[in-house]
Amino acid sequence: MKKLTLLAAVLLLFIGCKSSDNKINYNVEKFYDLEILRYDVPDFQSLTLQQKTLIYYLSEAALQGRDILFDQNCRYNLAIRRLLEEVYQTYPDKQDQQFLLMEKYLKRVWFSNGIHHHYNEDKFLPEFSRNWFAQAVQLINADTLKEIEGTEGLERIMDVMFDPDILPKKTNQADGVDLLLTSAGNYYRNLTQKEAEDWYAAHKDNSEEPIWVGLNSQLAKDDDGNIVERTYKVGGLYGEALQKVVYWLEKALEVAENDKQKEVIGKLIEYNNTGDLKTFNEYAIAWVQDLDSRVDFINGFTEVYGDPLGITGAWEAMVNFKNLEATKRTEILAQNTQWFEDNSPTAKEYKKEQVKGVSAKVINAAILGGDSYPSTPIGINLPNANWIRKEYGSKSVTIQNITEAYDKAAQGNGFNEEFMLSDKEIAMNRKYGALTDNCHTDLHECLGHGSGKLLPGVTKDDLKEHGSTIEEARADLFGLYYIADPKMVELGIMPDKEAYQAEYYRQMMNGAMTQLVRIEPGKDLEEAHMRNRQLIANWVLAHVNEANPEVEIIAVPVAKGNPEDDVPAEIKHYMRINDYEGLRRLYGQLLAIIQQITSTGDYALAKELVETYAVRIDPELHKEMLRRYEKLNLAPYKGFLNPVYTPVTDKEGNITDIRIDYTEGYAEQHMRYSKDYSPLPTWN
Repeated sequence: MKKLTLLAAVLLLFIGCKSSDNKINYNVEKFYDLEILRYDVPDFQSLTLQQKTLIYYLSEAALQGRDILFDQNCRYNLAIRRLLEEVYQTYPDKQDQQFLLMEKYLKRVWFSNGIHHHYNEDKFLPEFSRNWFAQAVQLINADTLKEIEGTEGLERIMDVMFDPDILPKKTNQADGVDLLLTSAGNYYRNLTQKEAEDWYAAHKDNSEEPIWVGLNSQLAKDDDGNIVERTYKVGGLYGEALQKVVYWLEKALEVAENDKQKEVIGKLIEYNNTGDLKTFNEYAIAWVQDLDSRVDFINGFTEVYGDPLGITGAWEAMVNFKNLEATKRTEILAQNTQWFEDNSPTAKEYKKEQVKGVSAKVINAAILGGDSYPSTPIGINLPNANWIRKEYGSKSVTIQNITEAYDKAAQGNGFNEEFMLSDKEIAMNRKYGALTDNCHTDLHECLGHGSGKLLPGVTKDDLKEHGSTIEEARADLFGLYYIADPKMVELGIMPDKEAYQAEYYRQMMNGAMTQLVRIEPGKDLEEAHMRNRQLIANWVLAHVNEANPEVEIIAVPVAKGNPEDDVPAEIKHYMRINDYEGLRRLYGQLLAIIQQITSTGDYALAKELVETYAVRIDPELHKEMLRRYEKLNLAPYKGFLNPVYTPVTDKEGNITDIRIDYTEGYAEQHMRYSKDYSPLPTWN
């Protein structure tokens, strides 16, 4: 499970700083609603040669899965990306206005790992003309063009690109429609939602240690109308890429830090070779128990947000190493996990009697891949299987060098001045904002996702399409409730009893108002994290004390109108929190409801909450947020470039060092990735 930072949600203009080891040009470029940044990898040079070599091999394994995510997001993505890249290389006039528009579109395709927006799920359309593109494509080598076209044909591929009515939504979560037939994602082929749900119900594992049926496979209907499961494995679907992943994992196995890490890597190799989900469980358990290695990684089919049914994992990879100093605060939380569980405002029957194996650390990301690249979370809690969490625990991380990049992005660009109520809130955010955001992430990942229990017979699938939103709301609320607890000051994590107010203000402001700058007018919220944040904020606003409201959105006239011209006074809306302790009580009440939904698998109540509070947007408030945000000239989304790792070898070919470089450009990096890390055929 992932948490996206509030700073990432409002996405403010990044200003440069100096790395401890290198001078880095952090601000790379901006296009459409996107901005590209770099992240530093502090302390990399202080690692041992074995650790640096391990990071290099794991990074190579992480990058080999890039094509998989493109194909999972939409089966036309690889063909479209490769057509665009070939035109990018072969078209002679690089200053042609149509070419420049195509280049801009290609950059967006790279960022989103396909033709649908990485966050709001809608298909974005080219600004260059179809006729120009059809002519430009003819400059591509004939054999290359034939391979890209496959059996679909160039006209069909361009129809998908240019026609707004074809595959308009990557992952549809709308109520009352067939979620599979209306989603462009490639997790299912020629199946209705009912057919898929019936298949999963028939193959459900009800044992005490169940496998996650469907985690690593595509369901498809063959020519005879039979439903077949196409497993992601070497020799199966995506086998060409997974074979490359295995190659680099085998290299990593040779330089593993200890026996437990060797077991983890070995199990992952076995799983990729066989696709056996029992082996995946063994890998996940070994990974949770690997607590002594400084270098760690995620590699494989992980989060299920891209699947409309929340079952199949998207390809994701991240290589990281422990930030030793910053990890001290998360270790304190992990040591007190049972106290937090016991004192939760949730019902006793939904609490774990004994919390096992919760570990937490702060990390520095070394490479981002798949679903974590270019846009990345700031916190992760895995594994997702509830029975493994219950019996063996979970591993939580806060990604410090990414949070630091977002924190830099928040400084000095006028966002807080525009949207926060007064100098009081601005000063509070300046003093405490970075700290409280990190602490909330720690609580969300370390304790929130690992808290509570499912009642007998309840599974993760019972909440269906609303499961991801409810789970993220549960973890967010756990963090919000406890960040204000005196225990946080007692443990030395929070500096004083009022610091939490900075997080409360930003969360309410963002959930109810400022995150709307990411959404086009007339659209509903689709993405699970955005739905979660709005659900919490809108529920709170709907349940305040009317006589003395704890929280309210107030309208402030900021400019006089002109009565002669019938121009009304300009009104700006702001969040006002009158009672922070009262707000905490409301968070606790909602947490109890959300935990009840999770523990009992109450789909009807989950649907009611999501549909009532999380989906629809006030159109007038939305217009205002967009208007005010536009004046700031900021990009509402940010993503990152990876550093480049290069082995240094002696005359015998032995690695003597790993060099890290931060100078590669955005287009340069993606074109290199498409050349060096693109083993899949265009059509799978």
